Amino acid sequence: MDQLVAMKVFTRVAERGSFGQAADELDISRPAASGYVAALEKHLGVRLLNRTTRRVSLTAEGADYLRRARRILDEVQDAEETLRGSRSKPQGLLRVDVPVAFGRYLLLPALPEFTRRYPAIDLDIRLNDRVVDLVAERVDVALRVGGLQQSGLVARRVAQINIVTCASPTYLADHGEPQTPDDLRHHRLLAVSPAGGGSPEWTFPAPYTPRRLKLHFSMQFNAAEGPIIAAAAGLGITHTVDLLVAEYVVRGELKLILNDFTQPGPPLSLVYPSAGHQSPKVRVFSDFAADLLRRYHDISRGWIAPPQDANSRDSKGTPGPDL
Repeated sequence: MDQLVAMKVFTRVAERGSFGQAADELDISRPAASGYVAALEKHLGVRLLNRTTRRVSLTAEGADYLRRARRILDEVQDAEETLRGSRSKPQGLLRVDVPVAFGRYLLLPALPEFTRRYPAIDLDIRLNDRVVDLVAERVDVALRVGGLQQSGLVARRVAQINIVTCASPTYLADHGEPQTPDDLRHHRLLAVSPAGGGSPEWTFPAPYTPRRLKLHFSMQFNAAEGPIIAAAAGLGITHTVDLLVAEYVVRGELKLILNDFTQPGPPLSLVYPSAGHQSPKVRVFSDFAADLLRRYHDISRGWIAPPQDANSRDSKGTPGPDL
């Protein structure tokens, strides 16, 4: 038995829930697919799949083995791609996971340039605000805000974000421009609803704590882009990540306010499973994404005052915005 081939067949059968479909995709016969899985089960001494006349399902042991087999097969593929990297173009399927707002505002508009440079790379881009298990969900590279929540990962810090306050010139002309965070009590405020419920909290340097400010929010959204779009439409003031509003400010659709009260936010990092982070497709995407984020960071540095060092304000750090 070729164990790697058997693992590949088992993985495809488990993913498709069908011996026939897996056999067709792998260009082998159905009896051959069944034979590979049976040989693998005999070798391991456990049943991996429950078989009926209508469907195939994983046993508990099969589910655990599937997770491990995927990791091994991905490592083998990455090793081959790395060795071929010096004499071939980056290619193959690349799975990318990014927070929704960063994906929509920064990554998606840049994809035409990436695909022009690397046409042989197929992208599986997942926009979500859930922190996924990169190994279990077979993600090659992810963009993460703040500290890592999963061990066994490799991180590449690419940018430092700031939390800024902004509104449209039209809104400010009609309602006046606040000069301190205290003035926000007299304005329409647009915020992201906390994931765990409760009221939003905007962070500013001491002494402007949420308890002191007791801000009222006229509109709340369950996604970071909601307040930004609403603010650009003249509906109020929002408090968000500088990178996400950089182009709005450059175009004159939003104006930064309370610049003396800009708050440092968490770092941005590209994160990878320890295996495969040096494969050509991962390397070129990481370099592209890092350059993209630095470009937006440079744009933002042109129109905000450098914040004070975070440690001088709050030894416990400053919470980031809801992304």
